[in-house]
Amino acid sequence: MSESEARAGARELFPALAEEEAERLGVSYERIRIGGQRTLWGSCSARATLSFNWRLLLAPLEVLDYVVVHELCHLRVPNHSKRFWKLVEGRRPHWREQRDWLREHGPELLPFSPSD
Repeated sequence: MSESEARAGARELFPALAEEEAERLGVSYERIRIGGQRTLWGSCSARATLSFNWRLLLAPLEVLDYVVVHELCHLRVPNHSKRFWKLVEGRRPHWREQRDWLREHGPELLPFSPSD
């Protein structure tokens, strides 16, 4: 799979997951950006743009899903306070396992760069 194919797949998968969960959370976002960040998996801007690293496609779906939910929760709580983590836990009770997977395996995924 080339990087452009991976990004195209990400452009389909991330919005599908985000739309479903945003409705459940009662939040809305402006747009989704797919990038090749070298240090971040996801982010949420003050203007409600969700950004995701296309390399999350290389991770298990539960991990990708956790990152999407994490960023959507920032639309309700824009920090990493106890309130934020309680909201994440309410949506994904096993979020720590997904975060730990990223901490352990993420360094292997970030440098990945397929040839186009």
